[in-house]
Amino acid sequence: MLELIDIKEESKVPKYKQIVDSILAAIENGKIKLDDRLPSVNELLIEFDISRDTVVRAYDHLKKNKIIESVPGKGYYVKRDQLALKAKVFLLFNKLSPHKKIIYDAFAKTLGDNATIDFFIYENNYRHFKELILYSKTRSYTYTHYVVISHFEEGGDDVLSFIKKEIPLEKLIVLDKRLDGLPNTVSSIYQDFEQDIYSALVKLNPKLRKYKQLKLLLRKKTYHPIEIKKGFIKFCGQFAYEFGIIEEIESSEIEKETVYINLKENDLVILIKKIKQSKYVLGKDVGIISYNETPLKEVLLDGITVISTDFENLGKKAAEIVLKNQTIYTENPFYVITRNSL
Repeated sequence: MLELIDIKEESKVPKYKQIVDSILAAIENGKIKLDDRLPSVNELLIEFDISRDTVVRAYDHLKKNKIIESVPGKGYYVKRDQLALKAKVFLLFNKLSPHKKIIYDAFAKTLGDNATIDFFIYENNYRHFKELILYSKTRSYTYTHYVVISHFEEGGDDVLSFIKKEIPLEKLIVLDKRLDGLPNTVSSIYQDFEQDIYSALVKLNPKLRKYKQLKLLLRKKTYHPIEIKKGFIKFCGQFAYEFGIIEEIESSEIEKETVYINLKENDLVILIKKIKQSKYVLGKDVGIISYNETPLKEVLLDGITVISTDFENLGKKAAEIVLKNQTIYTENPFYVITRNSL
């Protein structure tokens, strides 16, 4: 029975959920049957070197959903073996950030126990991206869906041909960054990066008018799509702003009458430190617009203005595609939150 439990250290799915998913998959495949006794808590924690709380949480989840029952003094037994699992999902993200966690949580919550998820991170490394997809094909079971976000710091020129070769397109769901060149039968919930930043700056333009120039913090080596830069330059040209691209905020001086647009959380920290050292007043002498909402930005320096896609919607819509086995190709909502940093 222990060999049916599959816990992967490299997976970003919580270990308790990996135990739950392993048991659900084994029941669905007929490898675990009605009234079968499951491994004890002690057996699992010794075999996989995990905490007692992890195992108890997994079994409590299965008990709550009436999949198993506990018999005092004897152990845990399968109570229900007729399941309606709709999917086995291979979920591949470029990184695990607060925003990606929002996507994952919404995705997992919407799926509930109707699907099992194998969740992997490739850290914006294209080679690792390919390795993980190839690894997925060696599993003992077949995935019904591949949900993929594709952002790379370098490489990726052949990502389209690689995906077409290695992933059945009827199983593919593309999130966040659109992959042009795929047939319209492939589902995608995407950001229009160029139009999103352009439209957001148009909306913020009344606030921007008191400043002379705009500067985009965009690292030379980055996974951020080039379309963000294009939309930024398009806005500045159309509305006659002086502008610049900052590749290294560490070596840049803070300039008065300038709005800084940051993409990365670490750069925001450096930017704020430099503004404090400059003695300029935020929201008067200089401004900040930050990508992606977090609870901290609501209170930081009396509020940081944010432009962001709806990450929760990304995860929820992807899960609905899986559950309903449908094809959706649509742009994800993008919004602006104006605060005191402008």
